[in-house]
Amino acid sequence: MSKETLISHLRNIPDYPMEGVQFKDVTSWFMIPEDLNEIVDSIYEMYKDKGITKVCGIESRGFVVGAALAVKLGAGFIPIRKPGKLPYETVSLEYKKEYGKDRVEMHKDAITEDDVVLIHDDLLATGGTMLASYNLVQMFKPKKTYINFIIELYNLNGRDAFPKEVPIDSFISIDEFA
Repeated sequence: MSKETLISHLRNIPDYPMEGVQFKDVTSWFMIPEDLNEIVDSIYEMYKDKGITKVCGIESRGFVVGAALAVKLGAGFIPIRKPGKLPYETVSLEYKKEYGKDRVEMHKDAITEDDVVLIHDDLLATGGTMLASYNLVQMFKPKKTYINFIIELYNLNGRDAFPKEVPIDSFISIDEFA
């Protein structure tokens, strides 16, 4: 399947969550088994030889592909969640978003210094949530950390928020208004 075919299946929702935003709804891909398989298999190919031991998925769309990747990679899955959603003791990090503050959390025993971590989310726009998640993971001092997105909205320059040495990959790179 081509990336163009996948892009044609991507649902755009204008003015969500606020006016002027062109929301890319990846759940339209999750409903089509061939699309979901193509995404998971393609991202797996990017990381199959990297020694990944933990995959962190960011709430909530990052859980879908992140968990599937963890299974294919033979790695553990770690949810990165909004406050108050995890039942055990957590570590957390507050960060600024375009329209306020937010916080990400994960269990305090989720990652060790021996882990090689892949942090996955559905979309890179401005990078705020992923940067906070990356910084949260770095508190555990893993051996290596990779970052992955299904979609990158390249015209928003989200990867500029990250240190240059951080490996960032996206499966599909498109303009926000595509």
